[in-house]
Amino acid sequence: MYKEKLKFIDLFCGIGGFRIAFEEACEENKIQAECVFSSDIDKYAQESYEANFGEKPAGDITKINEKDIPNHDILFAGFPCQPFSIIGQMKGLNDTRGTLFFDIARIIKEKEPKAFILENVKQLVGHDKGKTLKVIVKSLKDLGYHVQYSVLNALDFGLPQKRERVVIVGHKEPILFTFPNPEKPYKSLTEILENKVDKKYFASDYIKAKRKEKHTSSYYPSIWHENKSGNICSYPFSCALRSGASHNYLLVNGERRLTPREMFRLQGFPDWYKIIVSDAQAKKQAGNAVPVNMIKAVAQKLLPYVATTIDPSMVLREYDLKYNAS
Repeated sequence: MYKEKLKFIDLFCGIGGFRIAFEEACEENKIQAECVFSSDIDKYAQESYEANFGEKPAGDITKINEKDIPNHDILFAGFPCQPFSIIGQMKGLNDTRGTLFFDIARIIKEKEPKAFILENVKQLVGHDKGKTLKVIVKSLKDLGYHVQYSVLNALDFGLPQKRERVVIVGHKEPILFTFPNPEKPYKSLTEILENKVDKKYFASDYIKAKRKEKHTSSYYPSIWHENKSGNICSYPFSCALRSGASHNYLLVNGERRLTPREMFRLQGFPDWYKIIVSDAQAKKQAGNAVPVNMIKAVAQKLLPYVATTIDPSMVLREYDLKYNAS
């Protein structure tokens, strides 16, 4: 029996990482989570989202009137990190016009959700010497929200992937929200890697020889990473998945590329999630997705302040006992 229902919207939803994270967090607290609106401009992401959630996201958010979006309790958005060239004059919302962040802000202004969680690349923190993020935070505060942000790493939340992202949390009322502490340890790659892999994922003999000529791994299993300088490093985890990375950017044990299922697992997507697109699109979708475990940890800390049937002190105590025990 659910204690209450929380409505949310999923902007720039991609393949639904935010949705899975929040629905899992709510389920653990006997709360029903209802997605009342989702949006993404990419047709392949729309297809994947519909195949898994039974709802096709709306298209271009810039063409959707904020008044037409249903009321909701919480807003999620992993907004694209396109250049913020016009931001920097500290004029709040006027500075963000022309960027996709403005569409988030106009929806928040109109619908006034209780809270929001936004996600972007780590580089946003230092963009234009920090001015960009200051304008974004000021814009959100000007809308009447208490705002905090932090750079979090998927590696600290059970996923064997070093993926740093800035997460921005806002709430209408002043609350005692704090970002979750790191969880240890992260999953072993043995829980991620598939036992049988099609030969099409293996690199050529030339590539394998080139990799092993430059580096021998002390970890097994490991994922070998080639940086922009051509140096090869290996770790018992993956470097950040990237949608536009070179074909052999990451190689398992220096020999083969990751399969779509392995990439989705590295992002925390459960195995029930249907992968219906080509390998190239799956790589793009995984590379653009949010780490489910990381967002879920943030949602679990925020949920007591959004739901009316949860005692924040009890939930946060249970969270600390579960994740931060020494």
